[in-house]
Amino acid sequence: MPQRKHNSKWILERVHEYLSGQGSFKSIAESNGVSPYSLQSWVYKYQAHGEMAFIDTPGNKRYSKEFKLKCIEEVLSGQGSVYDIVAKYNISSRSVLQRWIIKYNANRELKDYDPMREVYMAEARRKTTIEERKEIVKYCIEHGRDYKGTASLYDVSYTQVYSWVRKYDADGEEALIDKRGHHKTDDEVDELERLRRENKRLKRQLEEKDMMVTLLKKVKELEGM
Repeated sequence: MPQRKHNSKWILERVHEYLSGQGSFKSIAESNGVSPYSLQSWVYKYQAHGEMAFIDTPGNKRYSKEFKLKCIEEVLSGQGSVYDIVAKYNISSRSVLQRWIIKYNANRELKDYDPMREVYMAEARRKTTIEERKEIVKYCIEHGRDYKGTASLYDVSYTQVYSWVRKYDADGEEALIDKRGHHKTDDEVDELERLRRENKRLKRQLEEKDMMVTLLKKVKELEGM
């Protein structure tokens, strides 16, 4: 879930602008450089919770598996639209609930969500097919390179998504093919090739180390907010 770009005061000004009849969702959104869907969601939240809905809190919200299922079931049973349920429970954004529904409909497991543990610091790396990696990269790019949201939706780690998108940017779909197991072992190649492989491994380790340092810094920034 990306951080909100606007503070509470700014959002409330846009909400009051709409409620006072100064324009439509579309006209106010366009004049302020935001999505009409975002403005509509803010108005619904305000109508459900008042100004309390926009009090800034440190870090990202945590959602339990049970809470996710409750929200999904209310949408699917017709108790409310996505907008209604997002407003009712003050969920951070419409896209968050939509991702839960997509995951539920695809029979993917819904888990308790802790932004630190589940995404940034994820250790487990499930095996993925080339088609899955293509789908994940495509989804991530089409959704503003939301690495964290993509990782949560497809049950992979933030690091995996980030790495696949970088590879795709550099060399296209061919770079997403897992070529492990299709090469000769180190003992079967000459000294020059062994040195090349070792150099490549060291370079990859350094890149992963730099990536992890960056992620740890981001986690500390979030914890300190």
